[in-house]
Amino acid sequence: MDLAFFIAPLAVSGISAVLAAVISISDRILNNYGDVAININKGKKSVTVKGGAPLLISLSEQGIFVPSACGGRGSCGACKVKIDSDIGPHLPTETPYLTKQELSENVHLSCQVKLKTDIEIDIPESLFNVRQYDAVVEKIVDVTHDIKEVLIKLPEGSEVSFTSGQYGQIEVPPYEKVKEATQRAYSMSSAPSQKGYLEFLVRLVPGGIVTSYVHQYLKEGQRMRVIAPFGEFMVRETDATMVCVAGGSGMAPFKSIFQDRIDRGVMDERDIWYFFGARTKKDLFYLEWLEELQSKYERFHFVAALSEPQPEDDWTGETGLITDVLGKYLTETMPKGDVREGYLCGSPGMLDACMNVMRKFGMTDDKIYFDKFA
Repeated sequence: MDLAFFIAPLAVSGISAVLAAVISISDRILNNYGDVAININKGKKSVTVKGGAPLLISLSEQGIFVPSACGGRGSCGACKVKIDSDIGPHLPTETPYLTKQELSENVHLSCQVKLKTDIEIDIPESLFNVRQYDAVVEKIVDVTHDIKEVLIKLPEGSEVSFTSGQYGQIEVPPYEKVKEATQRAYSMSSAPSQKGYLEFLVRLVPGGIVTSYVHQYLKEGQRMRVIAPFGEFMVRETDATMVCVAGGSGMAPFKSIFQDRIDRGVMDERDIWYFFGARTKKDLFYLEWLEELQSKYERFHFVAALSEPQPEDDWTGETGLITDVLGKYLTETMPKGDVREGYLCGSPGMLDACMNVMRKFGMTDDKIYFDKFA
C-alpha cells in the first residue's frame, strides 16, 4: 500500500493542529477585548471579567459554577446558559447538544461562548449556592474490582448542603494522561446529613482521565478539589411508587436517597422498588445493606439481576438484562394501577432502554427522572 496513504492524513492533522494554535495565539495577541460585564438574571448579580475567555471559565473564576460533566471540553452538553443578548449564531460544536426549543430560546453551551462584549445571561438561582471545596481524601475503599468508594472530608468549618440524588464535580491534577487539571461529574453517594463529608463511587472506565487517576494514583490524605452541588435528579415528594433502576456506580445516588429517607424517618412512607443490574456476582456490592433494608422496611423491595452469571457465582436470583427483569416485574409482580415515578442512574444506553420499558407501562417522560452522564 502507498506510504502516502498513511502520511497524508497525519500531515493534514498536524497542519490543522498548528493552524489552530496559531489562530489561538494570534487571537490573544491581536484581540484585546478589555473588560466585559456579565449581567446575570436581569441584574440580580453582575460581575466584570477580562474578555477573551469562555463564559464557563470566567463565571467559575467569579465563584459561579455552571455544571460541566466534561470539564468544559464541549463534549457533555451540560453547561447550558440562556443568553439574553445578541452574541451571534450558535457554533457547530453546540448544536448537537441543544433541542429546537433551546436553539430558539438562545440557549448556548457556556464553554463555547467566548466573551468579547458585555453579555446578559439567565442561570438557575440554585447555582449561586454551588461552592468549590479544597478537601482531603479521608478514605478509599474497593467495593468491587472496578469501583472505588471515595470519602472526602471538607475543610474545617465547611459544610455542604445538598439534596440526595445530586452530583458534584471532582478535579484531578495533571498527570501522564492530561496536561491540565480535569474535572468530571459524579453523583454523591453520601447522605445530606453528613455535612462535613462527600462520598463518591468512581468506576474505572478504560482510558478515562479522571477514573484512571482515581484508581491508579489517588491516595488517602491527598488534597482534592470538589465543586458541588449540581443536578435536578432528586426524589419528588409524592405518594407515587418509586421505580428505581441502576447499574454499576449508578448505585451512588440511590445509596444517598435511601439513607436520607432513613435519616428523616420516611423510608416506609411510600413503595420503593430498586432494580440493580450487573454482569456477574463480582459486580454486585452493598448487598447485605440492601437486603437488610428489604427485611426491615415492608415497602422497600430490592431486585438484583445478573446478565452473565458465572457457574462459580452459584446465583439463584434474577438473570438477564435489567430491562427485561424490570418489564417482568412490572407485568407480573408490582401492583396494577398504582401511580409510578421512575428514577434512573447508569449509562446513557441503559437509561434509554429502561425509559422505553417504563413508557410501555404507562409511565410518561415527565415522571421519569435522571442525570445522564456521557
